[in-house]
Amino acid sequence: MGEVTEIIKGGTPSRNVEKYFRGNIAWAIPSDITALDSFLYIDDTETHITEEALSNSAARLLPAGTVLLTSRATIGETAITTVPMATNQGFANFVCTEKLLNVFLAYYLRYIKGKLNDLASGSTFKEVTKGTLLNIEIPCLPLEEQRAITEVLSDVDGLLNALEALIVKKQAIKQATMQQLLTGKTRLPGFSEAWETKRLGEIFKISAGSSKSQYITQGGKYIVVDMGSVATDGQLIISKFTDYEGDFLKEGDLVMPKDDIGGGKIIGKVAYIDANDLYVLGDHVYALRLIEGCPKFFSYLINRYETNSSLKSKVGGSAQLGLSRKAVVEQEVPIPTYEEQYAIASVLSDMDAEVAALEQRRDKTRAIKQGMMQQLLTGRVRLVKPKQDLEIRT
Repeated sequence: MGEVTEIIKGGTPSRNVEKYFRGNIAWAIPSDITALDSFLYIDDTETHITEEALSNSAARLLPAGTVLLTSRATIGETAITTVPMATNQGFANFVCTEKLLNVFLAYYLRYIKGKLNDLASGSTFKEVTKGTLLNIEIPCLPLEEQRAITEVLSDVDGLLNALEALIVKKQAIKQATMQQLLTGKTRLPGFSEAWETKRLGEIFKISAGSSKSQYITQGGKYIVVDMGSVATDGQLIISKFTDYEGDFLKEGDLVMPKDDIGGGKIIGKVAYIDANDLYVLGDHVYALRLIEGCPKFFSYLINRYETNSSLKSKVGGSAQLGLSRKAVVEQEVPIPTYEEQYAIASVLSDMDAEVAALEQRRDKTRAIKQGMMQQLLTGRVRLVKPKQDLEIRT
């Protein structure tokens, strides 16, 4: 790296001088890079500093085209500047010589992210030093081949970005559809009967689980469902297992965390159980077993923003937030006929399946890209016939 780049560290102007942070020079911190969510280029930052701030700190104005690498605490996040920019001391910044394309370097740094983390050292904050970076080896491929490789990887990134955008769009459409269908504002064809308002205690048999911590075992036959088994989006998280037989959940049961030490984000959310005799009810969670109706419909209804917010408003406690069984029992929800419940659940389930298929395609494309990077960025697979032997420089 030391032969084909100049590495420039960043710096932070004095926080005691407020005027330093009222300028128009983009000044990057690691969160600016992580917010890009793998997008390759950065054209602005949340914070801007003045020329005076640059003159009175270790920060330097970097030219457009500089490769930024987070090198302290958060290690291995990468972006290329499209405008002149400065960074704080949490970065090592690469200005490439004429022998190395900045896009090739950015992809290569992403490829060796794991290695960079392994090379980091420090007690309070892990950091990969400038000296270490200078001595990292990088294949010196001909510029023509570097360009061909980056074009291929950029095309894959374009596909990934398009898939991400489509997933976000489909999720937004689903949320809008839920808002209409789960409130009765929009009715599906053939349905016009008025909705009823009922308490969850009238609709479900609600029970609380007990601790299974003493029975947790690696490779157990059954999945333990407890407070940590429900994600903020209502998905079921599988991480604990047991051979203990008791309190089995059934297909169609809903599980709702009743306690949360993580700020209350999961309280009032429900996850849907979709298999028989595989799940054991643990502690800090309620099981809601439907008396009559469509359980999938109620999983959507309870996770809907308004219902979930109403339940959250009844949470109490300080160190550990909790939702009482009484609050769940007395929570009122609007419900249509059984036939309309199943019709609505079918529409929303189809939307979920469409999003899941797109996510699967995205994840498969990411895996393919990782394999391509491993082959192309190391010279194992060549896109352009080499005019000279591949050389490794340090």
